[in-house]
Amino acid sequence: YTILSKVHSDRNVYPSAGVLFVHVLEREYFKGEFPPYPKPGEISNDPITFNTNLMGYPDRPGWLRYIQRTPYSDGVLYGSPTVENVGKPTIIEITAYNRRTFETARHNLIINIMSAEDFPLPYQAEFFIRNMNVEEMLASEVLGDFLGAVKNVWQPERLNAINITSALDRGGRVPLPINDMKEGVYVMVGADVPFSSCLREVENPQNQLRCSQEMEPVITCDKKFRTQFHIDWCKISLVDNTKQVSTFQEVIRGEGILPDGGEYKPPSDTLKSRDYYSDFLITLAVPSAIALVLFLILAYIMCCRREGVEKRNMQTPDIQLVHHSAIQKSTKELRDMSKNREIAWPLSTLPVFHPVTGEIVPPLHTDAYDNTSMPLMQTQQ
Repeated sequence: YTILSKVHSDRNVYPSAGVLFVHVLEREYFKGEFPPYPKPGEISNDPITFNTNLMGYPDRPGWLRYIQRTPYSDGVLYGSPTVENVGKPTIIEITAYNRRTFETARHNLIINIMSAEDFPLPYQAEFFIRNMNVEEMLASEVLGDFLGAVKNVWQPERLNAINITSALDRGGRVPLPINDMKEGVYVMVGADVPFSSCLREVENPQNQLRCSQEMEPVITCDKKFRTQFHIDWCKISLVDNTKQVSTFQEVIRGEGILPDGGEYKPPSDTLKSRDYYSDFLITLAVPSAIALVLFLILAYIMCCRREGVEKRNMQTPDIQLVHHSAIQKSTKELRDMSKNREIAWPLSTLPVFHPVTGEIVPPLHTDAYDNTSMPLMQTQQ
């Protein structure tokens, strides 16, 4: 049920909904669309890249992916068509770019999705393969080997590859470029029979405990995959679509559950207009008025209730005022007397010896010199 086709102009393909679809864009076909090298007989190996988009739109449909590692490798369109697109032809525009000559070539791929109701696949298992990249897994030989190994383990009558997804699209990290590490790929397969006991071994409590401790679980059929595929059994997903899961759950009332308040009645669409003038008065006007009153009271106390000098003198006893006046008068007289006294300069402030010859220097002024206005300390010359 996996469709592999080469590129041709306006090629029609007919994939089934819910089944993996793979379309290879081969570089060899597009080499004939571009001019050859100047030297005759030389093998052309131009770098070619592809751009794919839905006709009339800038990108592809949500179910369709595209990958091309290098300009020297083939491009691959892959994905799982959805049931919503059954019966609607999907036209994909494929544009090839020659990176040497900058020439372009365009072809159309018409995808006619068919219904897959005749082949229901109720049991689906998704494997995570650690040692593969998505373009390696999309190769028909590798995918066929993997489906063969799954068929030996599962033993179904019908087995289809449903979808392939790169680990990078699931939030995985780009591996380090050492030891040829791979990014990993998720492969979902579907069958018409229940899961085998080997696949159910992952659900054992012992294996669940080992997975929680980041240890490798013990799977008896792992040796059938180990030669070519390294499967992470802790990431396997088993889905049984035959079990109808009831969405209704009975609510058990207890702590934290509010009692039933009846049917919810939303407010009317026509709401009445509301006057916010009263809210304005309460929120701004009233606090502002109170603050203004307090300011006026404080200003009256600080400015209008001050006690001046006259009022202070009127409340002071006369004897205390006389004493204060006498003290001020005595202080003034003492200051005047200190200005008129005559005091000679102390000898310690006068130069005694000449700074160069060492001779005794006479005083700078005579005894009759008025020294009352001179400072006590004289600046040395």
